[in-house]
Amino acid sequence: MQAALDRFRLGRLVRAEPIAHGHFGQNLFLTSSTGEHVLRGNPYYAGQFEAEGFYTEALSQRTRTPVPWPYRIDTGTGIFGWSYVIMPRMTGLQLSDPQVRNGLNPAERTETARALGANLAEMHTLTRDHPGRYHPAVQAVVPLEPPDASVWSLPDPRHARPVAYGAWVAGRVRARLATARRHAPAATTPDDLAWAESLLGDGARAMAVPFQPCLVMEDYKEGNVVVTREDGRWAVGGVFDLAQSYFGDGEADLARTLCSYLDEDPGLARAFLGSYLAARPPRPLFARRAAAYLLLDRALLWEFFQRRGLRWWPESWTFRDWAGRYLSLMEPVLTEAHPAPPAPPATP
Repeated sequence: MQAALDRFRLGRLVRAEPIAHGHFGQNLFLTSSTGEHVLRGNPYYAGQFEAEGFYTEALSQRTRTPVPWPYRIDTGTGIFGWSYVIMPRMTGLQLSDPQVRNGLNPAERTETARALGANLAEMHTLTRDHPGRYHPAVQAVVPLEPPDASVWSLPDPRHARPVAYGAWVAGRVRARLATARRHAPAATTPDDLAWAESLLGDGARAMAVPFQPCLVMEDYKEGNVVVTREDGRWAVGGVFDLAQSYFGDGEADLARTLCSYLDEDPGLARAFLGSYLAARPPRPLFARRAAAYLLLDRALLWEFFQRRGLRWWPESWTFRDWAGRYLSLMEPVLTEAHPAPPAPPATP
């Protein structure tokens, strides 16, 4: 660790602490004579850190979103046996810590949900002309990868071809559910696949409504932010873990946090969504698009759960039972946050 600090002239090591939260254990808190840092190491795939560094720098330079910049990458393997990053530790409360979260009263929880919505809207001011993903091999944003590309990989950019965004979303849903079915056939049934197809069909026209491509973090949630309170107001104090980001429809970023809040308290979902929509009013057919994007988010997670053998819902549930619950919970939240326009007056 001292050698890693020396690599970037970050002073003498004072202490190192494991980070209790997070699924993969890639990070350590480091305190040195120059301040508080995070060491992030052992990338899951070639280019993970370079891609994350690209999005972190772009957010730092072109938005007001607080991110850990500078994002210092050592691509060598001489110190640990793998490449690593040292970045500033973001100051704030980690809402992924149950003790921290439970220490907030209901009004504070609502305010933090609003803060997450406002911050996500700010992140979505980072735009591009076309959908795409940064590819370290060519150091550029290239068209989105094939929908059936493997998880935790960056495919050869020569194979990337422009595709309609709605078709790409639908293809990802199909691919992830097909993979989930291979892992656990009883949990993802033919009826589940047919149900997903019907939802994708209902959302096809909504996803075809033109949009300005912007950064989509794809894993925006309380576990990947810290919050602070200044002058009596809550705000997001830092966003991290940007490796899965790409440029697409920003509305696709709403589902993960919405579902988390729906599990806890639909009032938090309303606060989060209302704050976001106040800054970024939705395009026509928002509700149908939200259902399709929720389906995508749940399919991505479902494949992960089946691959890892994770389950904390009734054993008899299949994908439709699990994902359909969130669709049902989301419907009244959408109606309240974005009521349907009144019907035109009848023709005499």
